[in-house]
Amino acid sequence: MFTSTKSTLVAVALISVGISNGICQTTKPKPLVTDLYTADPSAHVFNGKIYIYPSHDIEANVPEDDEGGHFNMRDYHVYSMDNINGKVTDHGVALDIKNVPWAGRQMWAPDAAYKNGTYYLYFPVKDKKDVFRMGVATSKSPTGPFKAQPAPIPGSFSIDPAVFTDTDGTTYMYFGGIWGGQLQRWATGKYNKALKTDLGKDNEPALSAKVVRMNKNMLTFDESVKDVQLIDKNGKPLLAGDHDRRFFEGAWMHKYKGKYYFSYSTGDTHFLAYATSNSPYGPFTYQGTFMKPVTGWTTHHSIVEFKGKWYIFYHDVELSGKTHLRNIKVRELMRKPDGSIEMITP
Repeated sequence: MFTSTKSTLVAVALISVGISNGICQTTKPKPLVTDLYTADPSAHVFNGKIYIYPSHDIEANVPEDDEGGHFNMRDYHVYSMDNINGKVTDHGVALDIKNVPWAGRQMWAPDAAYKNGTYYLYFPVKDKKDVFRMGVATSKSPTGPFKAQPAPIPGSFSIDPAVFTDTDGTTYMYFGGIWGGQLQRWATGKYNKALKTDLGKDNEPALSAKVVRMNKNMLTFDESVKDVQLIDKNGKPLLAGDHDRRFFEGAWMHKYKGKYYFSYSTGDTHFLAYATSNSPYGPFTYQGTFMKPVTGWTTHHSIVEFKGKWYIFYHDVELSGKTHLRNIKVRELMRKPDGSIEMITP
């Protein structure tokens, strides 16, 4: 999640309305939640039901800035669905910023996981020095309430955690985002507040998302953080100037027929893209974009299998027309026989 200008918002809205090719679903999905603004939906299937862990957008009357200050969210709600087209149940506030001792501001896109009889809610929030860290909170219920650990995960930084448990039971966290997500500020291993967007080196490999194996207790990292290498089909890294393909934010991982699909947002070009690998660590070979721009500036998604079909959860700004007041949606994700993902025109 990041920022926008009014002109960009209008332009992207017109683009998404005007595109007519590549539609994999003829009926335009409607917002799943209409009484609150919701975004960045991380969907999981627990106990035969879909649980959605989104951001909760609010009108905080914070001026727009280039670091996304107007995305000033303060809590998380959890939603559940028995069926894709069924009722969406709001289970109320699962975690509030006032109950996270080390948090300062801006509770951005979360994710969740289940292991050891416990549900884990992972969330990025700026600490009291305005540096994004990753928090974790626990509950015995998928709907919470969740109790936050007293400190952020040691060694964590940036935004957009995506927690993936492989078929062998090993759990990994993928995370990171440039610009407002601060990933560029950690390029040397030390925090540099002066870096606002990226490193300004268009002809060098782009900044990468991060991956790390989780400890068995799911509360800490079990190794040093590694780069998620994105390469083209010739084995060359994607470059920082390649804004149509390079990683920006919003990582997600899913596995299909033994192959690992790393998907993400290209940010300022507003696409969802994906790359594949035979290892959860990569390197991941870029395969293409699979969702064209939504209305609004940000695009953020999750992909989940439910009752034999695959679905993508995402957001746009249908309800508000404002880039910081979004609404979540869902539609079926279609694939070609070779496993490649069909293009979606939202």
